[in-house]
Amino acid sequence: MVALRTLIFTVVVPGTVTVLVPYALLSVGSADSSTTLGILRYAGLLPIASGASLYLWCAWQFMSTGKGTPAPIDPPKGLVAAGPYGLVRNPMYLAVVSALAGEALLFESFLLLGYAAGVFAAFFLFVVFYEEPALRRKFGESYERYRRRVPRWIPRGPSGRCHRRG
Repeated sequence: MVALRTLIFTVVVPGTVTVLVPYALLSVGSADSSTTLGILRYAGLLPIASGASLYLWCAWQFMSTGKGTPAPIDPPKGLVAAGPYGLVRNPMYLAVVSALAGEALLFESFLLLGYAAGVFAAFFLFVVFYEEPALRRKFGESYERYRRRVPRWIPRGPSGRCHRRG
């Protein structure tokens, strides 16, 4: 039953964000919003495939470890801190943005790149103002320990600290 609910959510929400909306934008977008990359555009397939794979791994973690779905109305019952969630707190959102960035490259579209940036901004605001406070209320100190250990968006280096160059 959890797998079916996850599948329905995945088709409806990420499917709309990564397939339906980009298709609509490309259908109405003007030639002015495109660039010419030639064969390099196919490099966009890598972030699309990586994003899709990462999303599916995250959804699996929600079902198997958390006993819930990615849908905010049917969230995991337990805190998911394994798999990709051990590297960053929001890998599912990063997966979707990665797929969108890959689509922007593949279809050579600045319009899709702007859409990807807008989606990331919406995810950022949702995480900061809704999701994190909700997780603090639901999981208390275990979430606080997780939050201190795992960064929100950018994985830490092997030493456990973010590295700066320069």
